[in-house]
Amino acid sequence: METAKIVYLDNNATTRVAPEVYEAMIPYFTEDYFNPSSMYEPARKTGLALAEARKNVADCIGCTDPKEIIFTGCATESNNAAIFGAARGNPERRHIITTTVEHPAVLEVCRELEREGYRVTWLNVDRDGNLNMREFIQALSPATLLVSIMHANNETGVVFPIDQLSRITKQTDPSIIFHTDATQTVGKLPINLVNGLPYVDMLSFSGHKLHAPKGVGVLFLRRGTRARPYLFGGHQAEGRRAGTENVPYIIGISKALCLAMEHMKEDEARIGHLRDRLEKSLLEKIPSSQVSGKGAARLPNTLNISFHYIEGEGMLFQLSGHGICASSGSACTSGSLEPSHVLRAMKVPFTAIHGSLRFSLSRYNTDEDIDYVLEVLPSVVANLRKLSPYWDNAKNAPRQPPHGG
Repeated sequence: METAKIVYLDNNATTRVAPEVYEAMIPYFTEDYFNPSSMYEPARKTGLALAEARKNVADCIGCTDPKEIIFTGCATESNNAAIFGAARGNPERRHIITTTVEHPAVLEVCRELEREGYRVTWLNVDRDGNLNMREFIQALSPATLLVSIMHANNETGVVFPIDQLSRITKQTDPSIIFHTDATQTVGKLPINLVNGLPYVDMLSFSGHKLHAPKGVGVLFLRRGTRARPYLFGGHQAEGRRAGTENVPYIIGISKALCLAMEHMKEDEARIGHLRDRLEKSLLEKIPSSQVSGKGAARLPNTLNISFHYIEGEGMLFQLSGHGICASSGSACTSGSLEPSHVLRAMKVPFTAIHGSLRFSLSRYNTDEDIDYVLEVLPSVVANLRKLSPYWDNAKNAPRQPPHGG
Protein backbone atom coordinates (compact mmCIF):
# COMPACT_ATOMS: atom_id res chain seq x y z
CA MET A 1 0.00 0.00 0.00
CA GLU A 2 1.39 3.41 -0.94
CA THR A 3 0.52 6.63 0.80
CA ALA A 4 1.45 10.21 -0.02
CA LYS A 5 1.45 11.26 3.64
CA ILE A 6 4.57 10.47 5.70
CA VAL A 7 4.68 11.10 9.43
CA TYR A 8 8.17 10.33 10.67
CA LEU A 9 8.34 9.49 14.39
CA ASP A 10 11.50 7.37 14.56
CA ASN A 11 14.09 10.05 15.26
CA ASN A 12 15.96 7.98 17.86
CA ALA A 13 16.86 5.69 14.95
CA THR A 14 17.94 8.45 12.59
CA THR A 15 17.00 12.00 11.65
CA ARG A 16 16.58 13.91 8.44
CA VAL A 17 19.56 16.07 7.55
CA ALA A 18 18.79 19.71 8.32
CA PRO A 19 18.80 21.92 5.18
CA GLU A 20 21.37 24.21 6.80
CA VAL A 21 23.63 21.22 7.42
CA TYR A 22 23.32 20.03 3.84
CA GLU A 23 24.17 23.48 2.51
CA ALA A 24 27.21 23.76 4.77
CA MET A 25 28.54 20.40 3.53
CA ILE A 26 28.23 20.94 -0.25
CA PRO A 27 31.42 23.01 -0.83
CA TYR A 28 33.55 20.26 0.72
CA PHE A 29 32.34 17.80 -1.90
CA THR A 30 32.74 20.06 -4.91
CA GLU A 31 35.20 22.91 -4.26
CA ASP A 32 37.16 22.45 -1.03
CA TYR A 33 37.55 18.70 -1.45
CA PHE A 34 41.26 18.61 -0.63
CA ASN A 35 42.96 16.32 1.86
CA PRO A 36 43.35 18.54 4.95
CA SER A 37 46.78 17.03 5.64
CA SER A 38 48.23 18.12 2.30
CA MET A 39 50.75 20.97 2.23
CA TYR A 40 49.57 23.05 -0.74
CA GLU A 41 47.56 26.22 -0.25
CA PRO A 42 44.06 24.99 -1.32
CA ALA A 43 44.32 22.15 1.19
CA ARG A 44 45.25 24.60 3.92
CA LYS A 45 41.79 26.18 3.64
CA THR A 46 40.19 22.76 4.07
CA GLY A 47 42.43 22.07 7.05
CA LEU A 48 41.38 25.34 8.66
CA ALA A 49 37.71 24.45 8.17
CA LEU A 50 38.35 21.09 9.83
CA ALA A 51 40.04 22.78 12.78
CA GLU A 52 37.15 25.22 13.12
CA ALA A 53 34.62 22.36 13.04
CA ARG A 54 36.56 20.54 15.75
CA LYS A 55 36.52 23.67 17.92
CA ASN A 56 32.78 24.14 17.33
CA VAL A 57 32.04 20.58 18.42
CA ALA A 58 34.22 21.04 21.50
CA ASP A 59 32.49 24.31 22.41
CA CYS A 60 29.03 22.77 22.02
CA ILE A 61 29.75 20.05 24.59
CA GLY A 62 31.74 22.22 26.98
CA CYS A 63 35.14 20.81 26.10
CA THR A 64 37.93 23.38 26.46
CA ASP A 65 40.55 21.50 24.43
CA PRO A 66 39.54 20.71 20.81
CA LYS A 67 42.32 18.11 20.67
CA GLU A 68 40.17 15.97 22.97
CA ILE A 69 37.66 15.59 20.10
CA ILE A 70 38.20 12.57 17.84
CA PHE A 71 36.01 12.24 14.75
CA THR A 72 34.87 8.69 13.94
CA GLY A 73 32.53 7.01 11.50
CA CYS A 74 29.62 6.57 13.93
CA ALA A 75 28.72 6.16 17.59
CA THR A 76 29.29 2.41 17.32
CA GLU A 77 32.91 3.05 16.34
CA SER A 78 33.22 5.62 19.13
CA ASN A 79 31.93 3.11 21.70
CA ASN A 80 34.19 0.36 20.41
CA ALA A 81 37.20 2.69 20.41
CA ALA A 82 36.45 3.86 23.95
CA ILE A 83 35.90 0.46 25.56
CA PHE A 84 38.51 -1.56 23.69
CA GLY A 85 40.93 1.36 23.92
CA ALA A 86 40.55 1.53 27.70
CA ALA A 87 40.97 -2.24 28.02
CA ARG A 88 44.11 -2.35 25.85
CA GLY A 89 45.60 0.69 27.56
CA ASN A 90 45.15 -0.64 31.11
CA PRO A 91 45.89 -4.38 31.01
CA GLU A 92 46.46 -4.57 34.77
CA ARG A 93 42.72 -4.17 35.45
CA ARG A 94 40.08 -6.66 34.27
CA HIS A 95 36.73 -5.52 35.67
CA ILE A 96 34.06 -3.54 33.80
CA ILE A 97 30.75 -2.15 35.06
CA THR A 98 27.87 -1.52 32.68
CA THR A 99 24.08 -1.98 32.58
CA THR A 100 21.69 -4.53 31.14
CA VAL A 101 19.94 -1.83 29.06
CA GLU A 102 22.87 -0.47 27.03
CA HIS A 103 22.78 -0.16 23.27
CA PRO A 104 24.25 -3.23 21.52
CA ALA A 105 27.27 -1.12 20.55
CA VAL A 106 28.24 -1.28 24.24
CA LEU A 107 26.60 -4.58 25.24
CA GLU A 108 28.34 -6.62 22.57
CA VAL A 109 31.75 -5.05 23.21
CA CYS A 110 31.46 -5.91 26.90
CA ARG A 111 30.36 -9.44 26.04
CA GLU A 112 33.38 -9.80 23.78
CA LEU A 113 35.68 -8.69 26.58
CA GLU A 114 33.88 -11.10 28.89
CA ARG A 115 34.77 -13.89 26.46
CA GLU A 116 38.38 -12.71 26.68
CA GLY A 117 38.37 -13.21 30.43
CA TYR A 118 37.28 -9.83 31.74
CA ARG A 119 34.76 -9.77 34.59
CA VAL A 120 31.70 -7.68 33.76
CA THR A 121 29.16 -6.49 36.31
CA TRP A 122 25.77 -6.05 34.66
CA LEU A 123 23.69 -3.55 36.64
CA ASN A 124 19.94 -4.06 36.56
CA VAL A 125 17.21 -1.42 36.43
CA ASP A 126 13.87 -1.17 38.20
CA ARG A 127 10.44 -1.17 36.55
CA ASP A 128 10.82 2.52 35.68
CA GLY A 129 14.24 1.95 34.14
CA ASN A 130 16.24 3.55 36.96
CA LEU A 131 19.54 2.22 38.29
CA ASN A 132 20.03 1.28 41.94
CA MET A 133 22.75 3.61 43.21
CA ARG A 134 23.65 1.28 46.09
CA GLU A 135 24.25 -1.63 43.71
CA PHE A 136 26.42 0.62 41.57
CA ILE A 137 28.56 1.70 44.53
CA GLN A 138 28.92 -1.89 45.72
CA ALA A 139 30.11 -2.95 42.27
CA LEU A 140 33.13 -0.61 42.30
CA SER A 141 36.32 -2.39 43.32
CA PRO A 142 40.13 -2.00 43.16
CA ALA A 143 40.08 -4.17 40.03
CA THR A 144 37.60 -1.95 38.19
CA LEU A 145 39.00 -0.68 34.90
CA LEU A 146 36.00 0.97 33.32
CA VAL A 147 32.45 2.10 33.95
CA SER A 148 30.38 2.44 30.77
CA ILE A 149 26.82 3.66 31.31
CA MET A 150 24.62 5.35 28.71
CA HIS A 151 23.40 8.89 29.26
CA ALA A 152 19.87 8.12 28.08
CA ASN A 153 18.24 4.95 26.86
CA ASN A 154 17.47 4.80 23.16
CA GLU A 155 14.25 2.79 23.61
CA THR A 156 12.60 4.44 26.61
CA GLY A 157 14.35 7.80 26.83
CA VAL A 158 15.14 7.21 30.53
CA VAL A 159 18.02 9.49 31.55
CA PHE A 160 20.70 8.20 33.91
CA PRO A 161 22.40 10.56 36.44
CA ILE A 162 25.80 10.47 34.74
CA ASP A 163 26.99 13.46 36.77
CA GLN A 164 26.48 11.55 40.04
CA LEU A 165 27.67 8.19 38.72
CA SER A 166 30.90 9.61 37.33
CA ARG A 167 31.57 11.67 40.48
CA ILE A 168 31.09 8.63 42.73
CA THR A 169 33.38 6.61 40.46
CA LYS A 170 36.22 9.12 40.60
CA GLN A 171 35.83 9.74 44.33
CA THR A 172 36.07 5.99 44.87
CA ASP A 173 39.14 5.58 42.65
CA PRO A 174 40.43 8.30 40.28
CA SER A 175 42.09 5.60 38.16
CA ILE A 176 38.75 4.11 37.04
CA ILE A 177 37.83 5.32 33.55
CA PHE A 178 34.27 6.56 33.08
CA HIS A 179 32.64 6.34 29.65
CA THR A 180 29.13 7.34 28.63
CA ASP A 181 27.28 6.70 25.39
CA ALA A 182 25.55 10.06 24.87
CA THR A 183 24.18 9.27 21.42
CA GLN A 184 20.60 10.10 22.43
CA THR A 185 21.37 13.19 24.53
CA VAL A 186 23.85 15.32 22.59
CA GLY A 187 21.80 18.02 20.94
CA LYS A 188 18.76 17.32 23.15
CA LEU A 189 20.09 18.01 26.63
CA PRO A 190 22.76 20.51 27.74
CA ILE A 191 26.15 18.82 28.09
CA ASN A 192 29.17 20.52 29.61
CA LEU A 193 32.27 18.42 30.13
CA VAL A 194 33.89 21.02 32.36
CA ASN A 195 31.10 22.26 34.61
CA GLY A 196 28.42 19.56 34.34
CA LEU A 197 30.32 16.33 33.65
CA PRO A 198 33.90 16.98 34.81
CA TYR A 199 34.42 13.35 35.87
CA VAL A 200 33.52 11.83 32.48
CA ASP A 201 36.67 10.61 30.69
CA MET A 202 35.10 9.46 27.42
CA LEU A 203 31.84 10.37 25.71
CA SER A 204 30.44 9.01 22.44
CA PHE A 205 27.82 10.23 20.00
CA SER A 206 26.94 10.28 16.30
CA GLY A 207 25.74 12.84 13.79
CA HIS A 208 22.67 11.18 12.36
CA LYS A 209 20.71 11.43 15.63
CA LEU A 210 20.88 15.25 15.56
CA HIS A 211 20.17 16.14 11.90
CA ALA A 212 23.66 15.55 10.53
CA PRO A 213 24.32 12.75 8.02
CA LYS A 214 24.98 9.11 8.74
CA GLY A 215 28.67 8.23 8.67
CA VAL A 216 30.17 10.60 11.23
CA GLY A 217 30.57 10.31 14.99
CA VAL A 218 32.56 11.78 17.84
CA LEU A 219 34.59 10.38 20.70
CA PHE A 220 35.55 12.81 23.43
CA LEU A 221 38.73 11.50 25.05
CA ARG A 222 39.82 13.57 28.03
CA ARG A 223 43.52 14.38 28.03
CA GLY A 224 45.47 12.04 30.30
CA THR A 225 43.05 9.12 29.89
CA ARG A 226 44.95 5.92 29.16
CA ALA A 227 43.47 4.39 26.01
CA ARG A 228 45.14 2.61 23.11
CA PRO A 229 44.24 3.77 19.59
CA TYR A 230 41.63 1.70 17.80
CA LEU A 231 42.88 2.40 14.26
CA PHE A 232 46.51 2.61 13.16
CA GLY A 233 48.08 3.89 9.97
CA GLY A 234 48.32 7.67 10.06
CA HIS A 235 49.05 10.75 12.11
CA GLN A 236 45.51 12.14 12.12
CA ALA A 237 43.96 13.11 15.48
CA GLU A 238 47.47 13.07 16.95
CA GLY A 239 47.73 9.37 16.15
CA ARG A 240 44.59 8.43 18.12
CA ARG A 241 42.44 7.64 15.08
CA ALA A 242 44.25 7.06 11.79
CA GLY A 243 42.61 7.81 8.46
CA THR A 244 41.93 10.83 6.28
CA GLU A 245 39.21 12.88 7.88
CA ASN A 246 35.71 12.84 6.36
CA VAL A 247 35.67 16.63 6.02
CA PRO A 248 32.17 17.20 4.53
CA TYR A 249 30.54 15.08 7.22
CA ILE A 250 32.61 16.65 9.99
CA ILE A 251 31.47 20.05 8.76
CA GLY A 252 27.93 18.63 8.86
CA ILE A 253 28.05 17.43 12.45
CA SER A 254 29.60 20.72 13.52
CA LYS A 255 26.81 22.71 11.90
CA ALA A 256 24.13 20.37 13.29
CA LEU A 257 25.47 20.77 16.82
CA CYS A 258 25.52 24.55 16.50
CA LEU A 259 21.88 24.47 15.35
CA ALA A 260 20.94 22.16 18.22
CA MET A 261 22.51 24.51 20.76
CA GLU A 262 20.74 27.48 19.22
CA HIS A 263 17.29 25.86 19.34
CA MET A 264 17.64 23.55 22.37
CA LYS A 265 15.38 25.33 24.86
CA GLU A 266 12.71 26.02 22.28
CA ASP A 267 12.87 22.47 20.90
CA GLU A 268 12.79 20.89 24.36
CA ALA A 269 9.61 22.75 25.31
CA ARG A 270 7.76 22.28 22.01
CA ILE A 271 8.78 18.66 21.41
CA GLY A 272 8.06 17.80 25.04
CA HIS A 273 4.58 19.24 24.68
CA LEU A 274 3.93 17.15 21.55
CA ARG A 275 5.21 13.98 23.23
CA ASP A 276 3.13 14.58 26.36
CA ARG A 277 -0.01 15.21 24.32
CA LEU A 278 0.53 12.02 22.33
CA GLU A 279 1.16 10.02 25.51
CA LYS A 280 -1.84 11.38 27.42
CA SER A 281 -4.24 10.94 24.51
CA LEU A 282 -3.15 7.38 23.70
CA LEU A 283 -3.51 6.31 27.33
CA GLU A 284 -7.00 7.83 27.36
CA LYS A 285 -8.12 6.42 24.00
CA ILE A 286 -6.67 2.91 24.19
CA PRO A 287 -7.43 0.70 27.23
CA SER A 288 -4.84 -1.68 28.67
CA SER A 289 -1.88 0.45 27.62
CA GLN A 290 1.16 1.48 29.64
CA VAL A 291 4.20 3.75 29.26
CA SER A 292 7.68 2.38 29.96
CA GLY A 293 9.82 4.76 31.99
CA LYS A 294 6.92 7.01 32.93
CA GLY A 295 8.12 7.26 36.53
CA ALA A 296 11.69 8.26 35.58
CA ALA A 297 13.38 11.30 34.11
CA ARG A 298 13.06 10.93 30.34
CA LEU A 299 14.16 12.66 27.19
CA PRO A 300 11.43 15.08 26.08
CA ASN A 301 11.14 13.50 22.63
CA THR A 302 10.71 9.80 23.48
CA LEU A 303 7.60 7.74 24.19
CA ASN A 304 7.70 3.97 24.62
CA ILE A 305 4.14 2.72 25.02
CA SER A 306 2.91 -0.87 25.19
CA PHE A 307 -0.52 -2.21 24.26
CA HIS A 308 -1.44 -5.46 25.96
CA TYR A 309 -2.43 -8.60 24.03
CA ILE A 310 -1.12 -7.61 20.58
CA GLU A 311 2.27 -7.58 18.86
CA GLY A 312 4.35 -4.61 17.84
CA GLU A 313 5.24 -5.81 14.35
CA GLY A 314 1.54 -6.02 13.45
CA MET A 315 1.05 -2.42 14.56
CA LEU A 316 4.14 -1.26 12.70
CA PHE A 317 2.96 -2.91 9.48
CA GLN A 318 -0.44 -1.25 9.64
CA LEU A 319 0.97 2.12 10.71
CA SER A 320 3.42 1.96 7.79
CA GLY A 321 0.46 1.46 5.47
CA HIS A 322 -0.84 4.80 6.73
CA GLY A 323 2.53 6.48 6.27
CA ILE A 324 3.43 6.54 9.98
CA CYS A 325 7.05 5.61 10.73
CA ALA A 326 7.74 4.37 14.26
CA SER A 327 9.62 1.45 15.78
CA SER A 328 8.86 -1.45 18.06
CA GLY A 329 10.34 -2.12 21.47
CA SER A 330 10.59 -5.71 20.29
CA ALA A 331 13.53 -6.99 18.28
CA CYS A 332 11.14 -8.90 16.03
CA THR A 333 11.75 -6.46 13.20
CA SER A 334 15.43 -7.41 13.19
CA GLY A 335 14.68 -11.08 12.64
CA SER A 336 14.44 -12.24 16.25
CA LEU A 337 11.34 -13.29 18.15
CA GLU A 338 12.94 -12.21 21.41
CA PRO A 339 11.41 -9.10 23.02
CA SER A 340 13.47 -6.01 23.72
CA HIS A 341 16.29 -6.59 26.21
CA VAL A 342 15.50 -3.17 27.68
CA LEU A 343 11.85 -3.98 28.37
CA ARG A 344 12.81 -7.40 29.72
CA ALA A 345 15.18 -5.71 32.16
CA MET A 346 12.35 -3.40 33.23
CA LYS A 347 10.10 -6.43 33.78
CA VAL A 348 7.38 -5.22 31.43
CA PRO A 349 4.53 -7.81 31.70
CA PHE A 350 4.54 -10.62 29.16
CA THR A 351 1.12 -9.47 27.92
CA ALA A 352 2.64 -6.13 26.86
CA ILE A 353 6.31 -6.70 26.13
CA HIS A 354 5.74 -7.73 22.50
CA GLY A 355 3.18 -4.97 21.97
CA SER A 356 5.37 -1.92 22.44
CA LEU A 357 5.90 1.03 20.13
CA ARG A 358 8.52 3.74 20.34
CA PHE A 359 7.67 7.18 19.06
CA SER A 360 10.61 9.57 18.95
CA LEU A 361 10.10 13.15 17.82
CA SER A 362 12.27 15.92 16.37
CA ARG A 363 12.02 19.63 15.69
CA TYR A 364 10.36 18.85 12.37
CA ASN A 365 7.31 17.19 13.92
CA THR A 366 4.06 19.12 14.20
CA ASP A 367 0.72 19.08 15.99
CA GLU A 368 -0.77 17.73 12.76
CA ASP A 369 1.54 14.71 12.99
CA ILE A 370 0.27 13.96 16.49
CA ASP A 371 -3.34 14.42 15.39
CA TYR A 372 -2.82 11.92 12.58
CA VAL A 373 -1.35 9.26 14.88
CA LEU A 374 -4.23 9.75 17.32
CA GLU A 375 -6.64 9.32 14.44
CA VAL A 376 -5.02 6.13 13.10
CA LEU A 377 -3.49 4.16 15.99
CA PRO A 378 -6.58 3.46 18.16
CA SER A 379 -8.32 1.71 15.26
CA VAL A 380 -5.14 -0.23 14.43
CA VAL A 381 -4.97 -1.52 18.01
CA ALA A 382 -8.68 -2.29 18.06
CA ASN A 383 -8.49 -4.27 14.80
CA LEU A 384 -5.54 -6.32 16.00
CA ARG A 385 -7.21 -7.05 19.32
CA LYS A 386 -10.17 -8.51 17.48
CA LEU A 387 -7.79 -11.29 16.45
CA SER A 388 -6.48 -11.86 19.96
CA PRO A 389 -7.91 -14.77 21.99
CA TYR A 390 -7.11 -12.79 25.15
CA TRP A 391 -9.31 -9.80 24.29
CA ASP A 392 -13.07 -9.51 24.87
CA ASN A 393 -14.30 -7.39 21.98
CA ALA A 394 -17.77 -6.97 23.39
CA LYS A 395 -16.43 -5.45 26.61
CA ASN A 396 -13.35 -3.86 25.00
CA ALA A 397 -11.32 -5.31 27.86
CA PRO A 398 -9.09 -8.29 28.60
CA ARG A 399 -10.95 -11.59 28.50
CA GLN A 400 -11.43 -13.06 31.97
CA PRO A 401 -10.01 -16.57 32.38
CA PRO A 402 -12.56 -19.33 33.10
CA HIS A 403 -13.12 -20.25 36.73
CA GLY A 404 -10.21 -22.32 37.96
CA GLY A 405 -8.08 -21.23 34.96
